[in-house]
Amino acid sequence: MAHEHSEDVLRRLKSIEGHVRGVQRMVEEDVYCIDVVNQIVAIQRALKKVSGILLDGHLHSCVTDALRGPDTAAREQVLGELIEVFEASGKV
Repeated sequence: MAHEHSEDVLRRLKSIEGHVRGVQRMVEEDVYCIDVVNQIVAIQRALKKVSGILLDGHLHSCVTDALRGPDTAAREQVLGELIEVFEASGKV
């Protein structure tokens, strides 16, 4: 992963971590349920953004290199990994 992307991802993950701790406090303090759910939805969106950044970087580096390279096994591996990710996310 490119350095600028890793810094962005780490910054976002630290922010998400703080939000998760905030949700934990909200539950401990018996905050109104919908307010907690709204915070969880925001965390899910933030995680989806991080996932998108990582996938974009992977597509532009590892996948591109494997598709252009001579190694058929590497090409099949990255394509299989992408299919698994899309299946796991419910996109296929």
